[in-house]
Amino acid sequence: MTMDEPRWPHRVLDPDAVRPVPLRQFVLKVHSRCNLACTYCYIYRGQDASWRERPTRVAEDTVRRTARRIAEHAAAHRLTRLRIDLHGGEPLLGGAGPVLAYAAEVRRAVREAVRGVVPGGCEVVATVQTNGTLLTPRTLDRLAAARVSVGLSLDGGAARLNTRRTDRRGRPSWPAVAAAARLLARRPAAYAGILCTVDLAADPGDVYRSLLALGPPGIDLLLPHGNWAAPPPGIAPAPVPGRRARSTPYGDWLAEVFDLWWDAERMRTGVRLFEEIVALLLGAQSTVESVGLSPMVAVVVDTDGSIEQTGALRSAYEGASATGLDVFHHSFDQALRHPGVAARQLGAKGLAPECLACPVREVCGGGNYAHRYAPYSGFLHPSIYCADLERLIRHVAARLSETDKAGRGGW
Repeated sequence: MTMDEPRWPHRVLDPDAVRPVPLRQFVLKVHSRCNLACTYCYIYRGQDASWRERPTRVAEDTVRRTARRIAEHAAAHRLTRLRIDLHGGEPLLGGAGPVLAYAAEVRRAVREAVRGVVPGGCEVVATVQTNGTLLTPRTLDRLAAARVSVGLSLDGGAARLNTRRTDRRGRPSWPAVAAAARLLARRPAAYAGILCTVDLAADPGDVYRSLLALGPPGIDLLLPHGNWAAPPPGIAPAPVPGRRARSTPYGDWLAEVFDLWWDAERMRTGVRLFEEIVALLLGAQSTVESVGLSPMVAVVVDTDGSIEQTGALRSAYEGASATGLDVFHHSFDQALRHPGVAARQLGAKGLAPECLACPVREVCGGGNYAHRYAPYSGFLHPSIYCADLERLIRHVAARLSETDKAGRGGW
């Protein structure tokens, strides 16, 4: 980001007029370094190098203060359920101990804070998101015993699909990840699912079938982080932000996987993006930020206690995810008033004019907020994946209509 670019290009006409929605998901950074060097990583190879300035590991005092702030928020808003995601870097670089300690401290603080305030208490669901290379049987035993489920991040269920995920010496991560996947398949209660970033160079059917072979309870297919300044692979730079691409490589890729899922697997293994789009087409609200118009309810706490917006914003420019707030001096209610957070709770009011005129806007929701960014004009643009999202949504709608006309139901 250059010196003349505004630090907060988040457009909110009147932040005080936004009715904040309580936060329900807290991404807690346990470790700020990673033992892999994935070629597409938006954190360590992206626009924002602030990770270099963060403590390598979260300190005990930061853990206690973060837990207290989460508990304060839960009690103030009478939450009956919230989620904590223990992240990195690679959160298991310090072993299972720090992860377990963080989860235990949050649960203890929330339990005490809501006692007498929330009938029945507040459930704290905990997940650790790992690259799998450090997951041992002993580690999994400890996590499962503490009710901390495990999510895997990978590019597919085979060595040939994970060549972009190597360690810092260029050695493949797959052998260790494959062992982790086998461990989790034998412990379904502890298996949170798989996160997989779409790679256009990989055959969609090959990726999907290989992921199914790992036995996950669910799969989350993610679009690579890109924007109008730095388009993702396969999408040509646009001369004007918001000008739609003529081709839809990601929409085509995802549509092919959707057909495989819809025709055979939808009742057995969930694919979150597809489930969200189907639900939105049927009139439900979204539960993710990538599609739909539901308010964002997630926030990040880094290893130094800084309160940040979603890490995906780091792919836009240096400091895009920062709020200037921290758990030592600020509450999460104060974070809700930050322009960037407020902008992501506006729903349709936060969309670009092109999006407001789009017939699929209720389902698309403008796409991931980070994917709308353009230099000097901020985030009030359609997603760089605009055409791809419409292609996928219309394809899903057509398949849903076919199912309805055939009278098969099944959803």
